[in-house]
Amino acid sequence: MQKVLSYVRRAVDDYHMIEEGDKIAVGVSGGKDSVTLALALHALSRFYPKKFEVVPITLSLGFDTMDFAPLAAYFEAQGLPLIIKETNIAEILFDIRREPNPCSLCAKLRRGALHDAAIEAGCRKVALGHHNDDALETFILCLFYEGRLHSFSPVTYLDRKDIHLIRPMLYMQEADVVGFIKRSGAPVVHNPCPANGYTKRQYAKELLAELSRENRGLKERIFTAMTNGLENYRKDEMK
Repeated sequence: MQKVLSYVRRAVDDYHMIEEGDKIAVGVSGGKDSVTLALALHALSRFYPKKFEVVPITLSLGFDTMDFAPLAAYFEAQGLPLIIKETNIAEILFDIRREPNPCSLCAKLRRGALHDAAIEAGCRKVALGHHNDDALETFILCLFYEGRLHSFSPVTYLDRKDIHLIRPMLYMQEADVVGFIKRSGAPVVHNPCPANGYTKRQYAKELLAELSRENRGLKERIFTAMTNGLENYRKDEMK
């Protein structure tokens, strides 16, 4: 946990993600990234100089095979009660609309449901489990398919909802997350979506992995270029 906390606290401090009295909803899909984030922020809240509260929220998408009971029990044992919100997103995507490419609409529906659930729980900040590899993959996707230099912001303000999105795992690589989950023994929930693993993001992930094998330190150099070149990654812009 100490290694995870060092990454998370660095991102929180660099981009001023947490203020005194914050009540932060953590979007917990049940996967390794979001589980790691919830546990890390909960641990950080015990000693961080600015007092804040962590509220993990899970959206049940409507897949019969998704069982959140083991994860809820694990979180409860950590003193971190898990809020589970039922949705019919799977039905909308695959039964009603029969979307051939459901990822974009699914993301939109999940974002809206999570933001509403966070507000209902009294939270005005939502923490997302995007890590360093996610940022790089997004950068590649924007470059290849949109022709622009961009990646998601460490901190984003949504004026329509009056909430801030924060990404405290920005400095963590996926390998760090995998290692933490193995050591912690925390249960994860398998994603049963039929489209899982067959996306442009998966292509970007595999491309970066292949290029990194041939060019040691490539990911670190790309991230440095991003933080130096993208306005939404400049730390002075976040103050």
